[in-house]
Amino acid sequence: MNYAIEFIKSNIQAKNTGVLIYLILNVFIIVSYFTLYIPSIFGVIVGILIYGASIWLAMSPLGEKVLQWQLGAKEIVRAEQLNRLMPLFEEVYEKAKKEHPNLQEDIKLYIKNDNEQNAFATGRRTICVNRGLLELSDDKIKAVLAHEFGHLSNKDTDFILFITIGNLFVTIGFTIARWIFLTIGIIIGIFNRSIGQIAITLLVDFILLGLMKLWTKLGSYLVLKTSRDNEYKADEFAHKIGYGNALIDVIDSFNGKNHETKGLFATLAASHPDPDQRIGHLQKLRRNENQLSELS
Repeated sequence: MNYAIEFIKSNIQAKNTGVLIYLILNVFIIVSYFTLYIPSIFGVIVGILIYGASIWLAMSPLGEKVLQWQLGAKEIVRAEQLNRLMPLFEEVYEKAKKEHPNLQEDIKLYIKNDNEQNAFATGRRTICVNRGLLELSDDKIKAVLAHEFGHLSNKDTDFILFITIGNLFVTIGFTIARWIFLTIGIIIGIFNRSIGQIAITLLVDFILLGLMKLWTKLGSYLVLKTSRDNEYKADEFAHKIGYGNALIDVIDSFNGKNHETKGLFATLAASHPDPDQRIGHLQKLRRNENQLSELS
């Protein structure tokens, strides 16, 4: 219950208005789809229950395991990797819990067999580093981990998961309805020997397919905009727990590199703002902190 309350507080904000409206409309579309097959209030109830059950499953330990599998996050088993990473992870985790006491108690570190110097947080309890991150210094690795703890602290990963599931349900429902409409329309056209009927069916299908693509792109745009804002918040979290300077060095080392995002959130996770903007924001936080120290 506490987690749910914190999730609502973290995400029911003015900056998320566009995404929240999109989420509500997704739920409306899903419920409307079920009422086509189960008219009356029962269709509405079934749609809401199935959507709610999918959200619960995605946020459960089983759902988290599925996410880890889809994104290539594996348990760290090699001794040299454990000896290097775990002390860094535990140090940052301790500081993150002091900043945010309600942070999950069972967050675990995983590794992905990828040479890219990157990391990600997903679900409620997962932080994963790419193997390539081991090429960085300890201070830089701690800064990256602090940034990912910021995402978990702000409930960013849950928010993206909500939208992803909503889009998945809308896409599945649209695909089923589309093929039913297309099949019936063509069969009727063939039965009536009407080329016009078939042509109209194909035209309507083409228009509906275009509208679905536009809807998906709109959702991707809104989530990407929110995700970019969340990157600044995660940077701020890293700064608050003492890793701001090292994070500037990390971001600067990535500047100009083209990082390819893979996996389930391939589109939604391509969310990092311009590196110079992030560095400037962190430098401003540092200046403000120094000014306050001088005044005190």
